Amino acid sequence: MISSDLVRASLELVILSVVAEGPSYGYAIAKQIEASSDGAYPLKETTLYAAIRRLEQRGDLLASPGLESAGRPRTYYELTDAGRALLAERQTEWRSFVTTVTNITRSKGTES
Repeated sequence: MISSDLVRASLELVILSVVAEGPSYGYAIAKQIEASSDGAYPLKETTLYAAIRRLEQRGDLLASPGLESAGRPRTYYELTDAGRALLAERQTEWRSFVTTVTNITRSKGTES
C-alpha cells in the first residue's frame, strides 16, 4: 500500500496520465487508478475530486457534460494543451525523482 503522503504528491500526475488516454469522468478515473495499481494506490473520493477541481481551475482539464447516469449528468474531463504540457513536465520530474531516490537509497544500502 502506498502512503497517503506519496498519493498526495503524485495525484495530479496520476489523474493527468489517466485522462491522457481519453476523456473520462471522476468515478471512471478512480476505477482506472485502482485497477492499474492493483489497489495499492488508495484514493479517497474527496481527494480525487479536489485534485480534479484544481486541475480544471488552472486550465489543465476541460470539463464538459456527458450522459446521465442514475439521474445525474456525468462530467467528463479531458486534457487541455496546458494539461498536456503539465503532464510532460510532471512525468520528467517524477522520473528524475525516482532516479534520485533510487540512487540515494541504493548507495546508503551498500555502505558499511
